[in-house]
Amino acid sequence: MEMSQFERRKDEKINGVIYNMSPAPGYHHGIINGNIYSIVKSGIKNSLCLAFMENLDFKYHPDINDDYLCPDIMVICDRKHLKGSSYSGVPKFIVETLSPSTSKRDKTEKKDIYEQAGVEEYWIVSPQGSVEIYYLENGRYILDQSYMLQNDKEDEHYNAETEIILKTFPHIKMTLGEIFESLY
Repeated sequence: MEMSQFERRKDEKINGVIYNMSPAPGYHHGIINGNIYSIVKSGIKNSLCLAFMENLDFKYHPDINDDYLCPDIMVICDRKHLKGSSYSGVPKFIVETLSPSTSKRDKTEKKDIYEQAGVEEYWIVSPQGSVEIYYLENGRYILDQSYMLQNDKEDEHYNAETEIILKTFPHIKMTLGEIFESLY
């Protein structure tokens, strides 16, 4: 089956190995990404920064090889590194939402790549309701925050109103409930 020139390839290339990202992950994945993306996008409005959702390749070794990742959500502020459908600078913020086929890579290889590239803030979000937030400190990722959504107001561990503030953009805030809105 031949792809038309308008269809976007769904793959990533890590250390020369191409990983096919098809079929697309379940709808939960898209809802979560859309929720986070809309809050972040409105938060960086009228700034030099841009937010992308699943549609911009991150070339993390542009001078060495042609490896690339396609983060679920990526915020970039250095536009001179934007070219065509790729970005070769250092993103400020990246979110990967787990799916069964990418879960291990998101938590290992991709996390290491983002760390080595100098991405200041990396979130790993699970459709099952968890959020892990890593901050770059002295060149290494530190797991700074970890949440598991409990949206039953009767439960003693209810936390849907817990507010998460982006370290990189402290004026951008969202609750756990907003991240997983329309899912539970």
